[in-house]
Amino acid sequence: MAKKKHARKNVRHSGTIAKRGKTPRGRQKGLDPFLAAVKGAERRTVGHVQLEIGRAGAARVKRLVYPSGFRWSVDMKPIVGTDLCMHAHVGFLAHGEIHIEYADGCVVEHKAPQIVAIEPGHDGWVVGNEPVVLIEFDFEGDTIRRLGMPDAHRHP
Repeated sequence: MAKKKHARKNVRHSGTIAKRGKTPRGRQKGLDPFLAAVKGAERRTVGHVQLEIGRAGAARVKRLVYPSGFRWSVDMKPIVGTDLCMHAHVGFLAHGEIHIEYADGCVVEHKAPQIVAIEPGHDGWVVGNEPVVLIEFDFEGDTIRRLGMPDAHRHP
């Protein structure tokens, strides 16, 4: 008895044909787009943080993925060598929740979706069991000046 050949079934999505089990752009079903690789970005991992960096004119656009359990003073301090994070962070918190604590004891909580502006001189950590995904814009060593941010956390 001859074996039956099964035709591969195609599925139509928005006018395009995709093979079953994949989305129209070829990503695997179920892959969280917040965590999928960013096309054309430079990728690296520093202190358990996944960074993907791309250029946009004179600026950089970065996607940072902080894993559950991440804390700057534990994961980054030994690498960077400063007591606090001295970077300014400006962008969009797309996923998760972060706790920011400044040297003066001031605490700020950010929960997605939210626009964030975090001044230099902070510790920070992921709250809960979900990773934090931050889309950040910077000008490398000139971010504070170019974005008009204070060089440290202050109270008016």
